Order: sequence, then structure tokens, then C-alpha cells
Amino acid sequence: MIAKLKGTVDSVDLDSAVIDVGGVGYLVAASSRTLRDLVPGGAVTVLVETIVREDAIALFGFLQAAERDWFRILTTVQGVGAKVALSILSTLAPDEIARAIAAQDRATLSRPAGVGPKLAARLATELKDKAAAFGVAPAGKASDVQATPAAGSLNEDAVSALVNLGYKRVEAFGAVARVTQRLGSDAKLDAVIRAGLQELSR
Repeated sequence: MIAKLKGTVDSVDLDSAVIDVGGVGYLVAASSRTLRDLVPGGAVTVLVETIVREDAIALFGFLQAAERDWFRILTTVQGVGAKVALSILSTLAPDEIARAIAAQDRATLSRPAGVGPKLAARLATELKDKAAAFGVAPAGKASDVQATPAAGSLNEDAVSALVNLGYKRVEAFGAVARVTQRLGSDAKLDAVIRAGLQELSR
């Protein structure tokens, strides 16, 4: 099982790259996010997920461990194959996926090609617990993922109020999560909404 390739970028295509390791070229499928950072002729170390099928052995490459981990998580969901998982990773960064799932933001999850409303709903539901557990949110924003407004009706009401004022649900979720962590669980709804608006206007 191939887990990592260290060599030279031989060529880059629309959805894959060839990595030359000691004269042997490995065809590696990857997200557009990863392919953008690969320069032909440049040295590279690629993390690899190997998938063995009846008719082929496919290699999927990642420059970040977080992206590889999310590829593994996404492909556990029914209806998400390797191609759809790469489409999701091409559209959304790992921390964006985590925040969208934690916020139950189905609109964001349905943005990638190949993900319809039903699959977005399944991703939001089935991966809700894993979003926080994997800790892929950037430093300083872990509370966006770990604090879950759905846990309390006051927080959910605050998120709904901000959404009604025109903010995206994932933005409102993050703002309320940060505000409630700062103000404490005893904060009143109007105070949370006001602080959330200040947070979003920065």
C-alpha cells in the first residue's frame, strides 16, 4: 500500500499529476487545490491514499494531512466516491468543510459539483460529530467548530436572527460561537445578537 511519494513533479493535468520517483512515474489524482501548488520539475512530497478496485489501483494525492483526512471521512458517506470527495476538496478547504458541517450549512456543502441537496443533507447529518473531532479548523477558530449553537435554543435563535438580517448561516454560526464563549452561557438573546452583529461587522 503506497502511503507517500517523494520525488519530482513530472507533469500536471486538470485532475491529476505524474510524480517521478526514481524514474518511475506515478499517476496521482488530486483536488484542484493541491494541483495548483504542484510545479513541473519541482521537488514534492505527496501524501497518498491508495484505493484498490477490481480493475485498477488508484492513487489520490494530498499536500496536507488535513485534506487527506477529510478525503477519508467524506468517502465513508454513502454516495460520496473518490471523485465527489475530490470535488468537495477542490471547492472547500478542510476548515470550511468542518465549519459548514458544524453549522449544518447545507447551502455551502452543496456548492461542489456532484453534491445535490440530498447528499449535502446527508453530509451535514452523518459527519456532524466528526467535524469537531478532527480539529481541522485554523488556530484561533476552533470554537467555530467545537461550540455548537444547536445545543441551546438561545444560540440557535441568535443564529436565526443574524441569518434573517442577511448573513450566511456559517458566518452567523461562527460569530455566535465566539460571542457566547466570551459572554458566557448566561448571556441574554439581545446581547448575543448585538455582539454577534459587532463581530460580523469587523
